[in-house]
Amino acid sequence: MSNNKFKSGFVSIIGRPNVGKSTFLNRVIGQKIAIMSDKPQTTRNKIQGVYTEESAQIIFIDTPGIHKPKHKLGDFMMKVAQNTLKEVDLVLFMINAVEGLGRGDEFIIERLKDTNTPVFLVINKIDEIHPDELLSIITTYKDLYPFAEIVPISALQGNNVERLLDQIKQRLPEGPQYYPADQVTDHPERFIITELIREKVLHLTREEIPHSIAVVMDSMQRRDNGAVYVGATIIVERDSQKGIVIGKQGKMLKEVGQKARTDIEALLGSKVFLELWVKVQKDWRNRASHLRDFGFREDEY
Repeated sequence: MSNNKFKSGFVSIIGRPNVGKSTFLNRVIGQKIAIMSDKPQTTRNKIQGVYTEESAQIIFIDTPGIHKPKHKLGDFMMKVAQNTLKEVDLVLFMINAVEGLGRGDEFIIERLKDTNTPVFLVINKIDEIHPDELLSIITTYKDLYPFAEIVPISALQGNNVERLLDQIKQRLPEGPQYYPADQVTDHPERFIITELIREKVLHLTREEIPHSIAVVMDSMQRRDNGAVYVGATIIVERDSQKGIVIGKQGKMLKEVGQKARTDIEALLGSKVFLELWVKVQKDWRNRASHLRDFGFREDEY
């Protein structure tokens, strides 16, 4: 087959929570489209990152980490992740080299056995282990599943990421360019903005706030002066969490707003005025109506 044929296809990134999927996606796309946090269960929707070059276009789908669900939101996220496996040309199963094989990985591998899609094992965070440890990690996983390729990388430092992209391109079919060359995601700006706000809450509140927050866009308008005015509500499950997010004399919420505004201005290329509110919706992760209100719609998947 001639090398000058255009290749394109859809590639799903799966793995336990917090193995570095979003870091990898952001490294490849070169823009911040997936939020990053050192807490598990950050990604909730299918975030598509579009990587385009002269001879190929790879559309990456970053799924929620596959895990045993504990609530309705967990059920929803598992369905999204599993459905994605059937829709793509290639699956990247990412693992954390530092943690090694865990029950979560075994759970995912069992689910991979139900798919006919080729699977690459991507061993991330190799910068954090001794090179001698790599061989035993490869051997352990190789015995569990017939991976099409095994590629060790460091998403954070960029080690071997180019090689992984080359391997992916070799596996993709010939196809059209699905998206314009300058488009990096299929998500509307409003979605990315709410994710950027949520990221700041997670970073700044650290261990005090579990993943029981959602962010809802109330309004977004560009005015005659060229500035964009954004109003958004941060949803929490308990009054105590509301107090933490607002902080003493509103200090925490103000800092969330300042940091989020900087990222939103970079995204939109405009001056941004951001107004944030905090609202309690008790136990929202277990209520189907709240999940729908906050954008988690099963019928879209």
